[in-house]
Amino acid sequence: MNEFDDSRLEDQEALRAADHLLRPLAEAGARVRRELASAEGPLAELEAERPRAMITFGPEARLLRAVLEPTCPVPLVAWPRLGLPGWVGPLDVVVVMGGGDRMSLAAAFEAVRRGCRLIVACPADSSLAREAGSSSTTILPTTTGDPMAAAIITLVALNRLGLGPAVNPEVVAEAMDQVATDSSWAIDATQNPAKATALELADAQPMVWGGSILAARASRRIAEALRSASGRVVLSADGGALLPLLTAVPPRDPFADPFEESAAERRPGLVLVDDGMDDELAVEDRQRLRATALDQDVMVSNLSHQTGTPVERYVTVLQQGLFAAAYLQIGLGRA
Repeated sequence: MNEFDDSRLEDQEALRAADHLLRPLAEAGARVRRELASAEGPLAELEAERPRAMITFGPEARLLRAVLEPTCPVPLVAWPRLGLPGWVGPLDVVVVMGGGDRMSLAAAFEAVRRGCRLIVACPADSSLAREAGSSSTTILPTTTGDPMAAAIITLVALNRLGLGPAVNPEVVAEAMDQVATDSSWAIDATQNPAKATALELADAQPMVWGGSILAARASRRIAEALRSASGRVVLSADGGALLPLLTAVPPRDPFADPFEESAAERRPGLVLVDDGMDDELAVEDRQRLRATALDQDVMVSNLSHQTGTPVERYVTVLQQGLFAAAYLQIGLGRA
């Protein structure tokens, strides 16, 4: 079992060896800018139109749905299966993000066959771009292979079509850059929130919770990253699922030897993702979870950003969590 060594978070050799973890996170904003530059031509040609419904496919289809649902003027479906629903036809918009996996290819083929309006974010020379070619298709050429960056550019396209809120990719990129600056490997743990969160989770079994739709989406992504970084069981769930688990945590034994603690005895750590967009029920859940965790002597970590548009807030709390997962991986010697 890997033991967490906090000295690794300040060890320049260990941090340089983990460049493959930290550099892609630091370059997230740059990838958004590259995708915007690549897609400027097709984006400029888009005009507002009102379809009957919209269907989305791809690795970030649920992110699109979470951003669009509050304001989208038409029914919206994130379709998880091969092909298209039987009712989809020429009056509908199909949005596909990907590079040529079976599901994306099947969706594009069916959309072209049925005469749908088709928006595709993929490499210009990919099999998906070839399959999607039609007079009703707009290709948003991608170059970075980053699903998040492609999703942000797709949101810009959907705003141009009148189907979603305004999204400013440059501002989103700046938000990502700010997290990278705050979480730089050169900043020590006393000033670096990502390193501080990694220290809080060093010996924990993390539970991750987000209240709003987008914060919950971020919590799932962060849980995946923490699971991969630590090799531990990491749970992302709603308050109703997490509260009984916190209530059942046994009291801490003040005489226990922390160096003899087994994985089965590992205490949970609660990670609260806060984008400032909780509704009334989420506020109550957050208060109950925090109070229960404190009563049970469970460490509470906070990933928070409460200004800007929903997408800015989402990418900020997500990147905070991803940086924390990277430093947890480094501290555990798994980089």
